[in-house]
Order: sequence, then structure tokens, then C-alpha cells
Amino acid sequence: MQRKHDFRRRAAAYGVHFFTASGIIPAALAVREIGSPQCDPRVVFLWLLLATLIDAVDGPLARRFHVKRFAPNIDGRTIDDLIDYLTFAFIPLLLIWRMDWLPSGTGWTVMLAMAASLLGFAHVHAKDEERGFFRGFPSYWNAFALYAGVLSTLYHPWLTAITMWCLAALTVLPVWMIYPNLAPRRWRIWILGGAALWTLSMIAILWQYPRPSTALLLVSLAYPAFYTYASWHCRRSDAATHTNTTAEQLPG
Repeated sequence: MQRKHDFRRRAAAYGVHFFTASGIIPAALAVREIGSPQCDPRVVFLWLLLATLIDAVDGPLARRFHVKRFAPNIDGRTIDDLIDYLTFAFIPLLLIWRMDWLPSGTGWTVMLAMAASLLGFAHVHAKDEERGFFRGFPSYWNAFALYAGVLSTLYHPWLTAITMWCLAALTVLPVWMIYPNLAPRRWRIWILGGAALWTLSMIAILWQYPRPSTALLLVSLAYPAFYTYASWHCRRSDAATHTNTTAEQLPG
């Protein structure tokens, strides 16, 4: 009976690894659309959304089924990081270049953002899971790319370019953004619930893409503003708590 129970646990753990790896399917289909003669960015965004949903679920599943214990031969973190880099950074930045959403002659600068994200992913402190933070701008280029099409169409490509360059710099700087799944309990419901509403607002933007109403655009930007504030507030509180704890542990 115990062996059968262990087999089920191992099967579930390896199943989580396969689920994480399935993110390569929407990634490949997004690249296929980018390479098509009449690329429709809305299709690319929908594939990237599916990849994001997989990414949002696989972490809790990995912890629930103890993959490090029951499926130790595969490093789920490596799979997750590889697919995240593709779907959160490389592919959406490639789309920005493909759609000419940057000023003439500056399209190549997406490679700077790609490199910054690569360094961000490779940093040994990229994820502080114990305290619940990402280091640097957490390469949400899939969301930025959606806004890039709107900004370049309704306003000016230079606005897209300057914003992209600033975010690329923040990717490698020691700023800290909250890890939604590991946010403090009193913040988690607001951050995860807000993320769900934000996703719905971006789907609504796709319905009118790339010329959504100004009201819808402003509503959708409310969550990134809240997320930034929540990250600053939680990091400040965490730093204060950590300082106080360290002081208490020092010999009197």
C-alpha cells in the first residue's frame, strides 16, 4: 500500500513538471504568429496569456505536490526560468520589434532589454522566495508589449522607447518587487485579485486593440500603480522587521 501511495506521489510530482513544460506550446505558437506575413499581435498576446496562466498555477502545484522531494531528477526551476524568459521577455520584445512600435532606427534596442532580462533571470538573488520578492523589474514585458502597441498608435513611439529603456535599466538595478504568490497574507488577496481584474482589463483592451478608450486604458493602469506601491510598502516593512529582529538577536 505504501509503495502504491509513493508511486502516486511521484506521478503527481512529475505531472507538475510536464505541466510546467507545457508552457513551451503557447510560446512556440506565439513565435509562429510573429513570423507570419500578416502578424496579428492580438493572437500573440492570447498565446502569451495562456503561458502566463500556466506559470501562475505551476508554482503552487509544485509546492502542493512536493516536486523537489518526489521528482528530484528534474529541476522544475530551470524549466520555469527558461519558459519564463521566452514568454515574459524574449517573445514580447521580439513582437515590439516585429510590429515597428519603436522609433525608426531604434528597433534593435529591444536586444538591450532582452539582455537586461537575461541578466535579471540569471542573478543569484533574482527571486527571494523566503521573503517574497523579485529583484529588479520582474520582466513583465508581455504586459508592456500590449501597452507598447497602444502607446505607439495613440501617442508616439518615443514614449514606448523611453519607457522600455527605463524598465530595462530597472531590471538590473537592486529594486524589489513583490512576488504575488508569496505576498504577505494581508496583501495577497488584493494583489492576486487585482491581477485577475487587470488581466480582464487587458483582454478588454485586446477587443479594441490597438485603440482602446482612454478610460479603459487608465483603468488598466491602476493595477500596475497599486502593485508598485504594494511592493515598495511591503519591502519597507520587511526591511524594518528584519532590522529589528537582527537588533534583538545581538548580544546585549
